[in-house]
Amino acid sequence: MKLGRNDPCHCGSGKKYKHCCLGGVAKIHGEIADEFSQAMAMNPNLNLDEINALLTHQMTQRNNSPMADFCGLSSAQMSNWLYAPFSKLSGVTIHTPADLSACPVMRYLDLMIQEAVQQGGSFKATARGNLPTQLVKQASALLPEFAIAAYEQEISISDFAGNKEDNVRALHYTRVLAEITGILTAKDGRFWLSHAAQTQYQANGINGFFKPMLDAAVNKFDWAYLDGLEQDIDLRNFWLFMLWRVHSHGSLKKMFKEVAIAFPDLLAQLAAAGEDEPDWFLPIIINTRFVDRFLQYWGFVIHDPRGWYLATETTEKTQVLPLLTQTFKFSV
Repeated sequence: MKLGRNDPCHCGSGKKYKHCCLGGVAKIHGEIADEFSQAMAMNPNLNLDEINALLTHQMTQRNNSPMADFCGLSSAQMSNWLYAPFSKLSGVTIHTPADLSACPVMRYLDLMIQEAVQQGGSFKATARGNLPTQLVKQASALLPEFAIAAYEQEISISDFAGNKEDNVRALHYTRVLAEITGILTAKDGRFWLSHAAQTQYQANGINGFFKPMLDAAVNKFDWAYLDGLEQDIDLRNFWLFMLWRVHSHGSLKKMFKEVAIAFPDLLAQLAAAGEDEPDWFLPIIINTRFVDRFLQYWGFVIHDPRGWYLATETTEKTQVLPLLTQTFKFSV
């Protein structure tokens, strides 16, 4: 569908198309027009079919040419990563690792499903509608088994351990994803496991839920939900590009810079919102919403949270974990 000048831009910025990506599109169209004019000047006797073939060739070549700002991706590949549904992504194959014991999200989900199965398909919620205390304690006891334990801080501010669900953010995040995917439903003071989920669990175990939960995490979950940052910067469209860069070189500092170059409108949005130092604040948003509360919750990376913003690309302590390379196989 063709966008009008006053329609919301498809990049997700919330701006009108004419104030966002239209300028970049117009620039590309102008460059193509110049190239086409030069080709026509060199071949003045082309017929209509030949002219159409030439224009199609130029458009295809342009769309599939590597772009430095995109770290070598073409605009066609980038467009796929920004807008294609989870099942239609190109240039990457997403696998379900055989062993998910190092993935906090899937271990927590397994606890919830087992609790429901053991109690005939549902289990009681707290008076506030949260997961029961006993289940929270079981989830907290798993912390030493996760790589994140190497950099865990005091238990009172841990995202992976606590006495109630509100304090264990990684557990709460998992419960929300389970509800988004329809695995669990909160009703009448209980959490109910769907019949389809029971059948899936019996057939494939916890592994059968990996891709649906991952899809929900990157496309349906509100990444700003768990933080107090006021800036309405939606990073979900860019998740695969960011993950690819971390997968490629393992440097958060380098990835932050690459995102700013590839998607300068993110900096423009922060500046328009009154942020005096968008170059400094964008990495904070990415680190909070993507690194801490996605990559680490899923067991894809760990990094030392103590002063990461002061580290250089050579001194930062970020480790790409096996689950990341087992899950994502890139071919770009």
